[in-house]
Amino acid sequence: MITKFGSLFAGHVDFDDIGLDATPVNDRWLSDEHLASVFDKAEAIAILMDRLDYETFWMAEHHFQREGYECIPNLLLFGVHLAHLTKTLKIGCGFNIAPMWNPLRLAEDYATADILTDGRVVFGVGRGYHSREVETFDAPIIDQAANRELFEEQVEVMFKAFNNRSFSHRGQHYTIPPEVPYRGYDLKEITLVPRPRYLPVECYQPLVSASQRAMDFMAKHGIKGMIGGGAAAGGATEEVVRAWQETLARSGKETELGGDLIIGFSIHLADTEEQAIAEATRFAEENMKMFGPLGFVRGLSEEQIRDLGDPSRARQAGLPTIRDGVRVGSWMCGPPELVAEKINAVQERYPGLTQINVGSVVGTPQQVILEQLEWFGKEVKPRFQAPEKVAAPAD
Repeated sequence: MITKFGSLFAGHVDFDDIGLDATPVNDRWLSDEHLASVFDKAEAIAILMDRLDYETFWMAEHHFQREGYECIPNLLLFGVHLAHLTKTLKIGCGFNIAPMWNPLRLAEDYATADILTDGRVVFGVGRGYHSREVETFDAPIIDQAANRELFEEQVEVMFKAFNNRSFSHRGQHYTIPPEVPYRGYDLKEITLVPRPRYLPVECYQPLVSASQRAMDFMAKHGIKGMIGGGAAAGGATEEVVRAWQETLARSGKETELGGDLIIGFSIHLADTEEQAIAEATRFAEENMKMFGPLGFVRGLSEEQIRDLGDPSRARQAGLPTIRDGVRVGSWMCGPPELVAEKINAVQERYPGLTQINVGSVVGTPQQVILEQLEWFGKEVKPRFQAPEKVAAPAD
């Protein structure tokens, strides 16, 4: 039963112009001051969400984006700051891109954030998708097989560090600890200091391609899945949700359909569905301009992707529209009662689903994001009663 609501913010600044007719993505080059405005924007969103008792404010880790679409490079550092500006809101890492980190540094930073926020930072890991980011940090992403092998070993290292007082690891990429003398003895194991206060660590990973290997890996480590609501193609397919349920069952965990998942939806409220679609069209177009060339808009041809970058051709390119998103269910548009009905339909379809993300796509101005979250928080969210939150510290 859906009782918890979060929102994912990829980290875009406000733009002077948006939509298919506006500045092409690759032509945007914003000032340092403009790019840094993302932090004030995220603060405003977090404070509003906390006031309205949302569950989790998810943010995405990204680097080097002078275009202004994804401008938050360190989720844990910023998450600690936001936790100290809010009272109960959780701050979700959606996601820390493990190949760009040393796994022990990432584990240490998460453990520190867990202690400093009393468990209000939610861990999340991903493999990445921007070649400019991952390859610049001297990790593979163009070579997908190498990227996956590195990622899986890094996650294994982190969970060993979280779950053991001391540990060692010998793998393809890491030998931990190195076999060296230390203060009169030979080093055989090492201890993460600090370890997280709350164990086991709750962790999420995006389900994008939903390969069986990826889902088996997640189930092995107790990692939960997140579908849609960001760059990932929106609208969970029942095929993926069922495959996830079956994967959990094979690992020994029986769940109702939708269990151990968060599904994300793009939401726009207005007095009518038509008005909501009209208001959100420019935002959906800007979002597609950003993510279409990265492979996150299903069905685009190479020609359509080229046309996305040319305002003189984009309108005639036969591109998908927000109406297509409404039809497949990744977008929920309309008055509060209609959006609530659509959420109820999701709840009936996936009885094991307890949390969804609702929010605005990349390109949406701050004021619109705040207005939408406030309206949803006051007139839709209260229709889904949330249970009392209980946290249990580790032994």
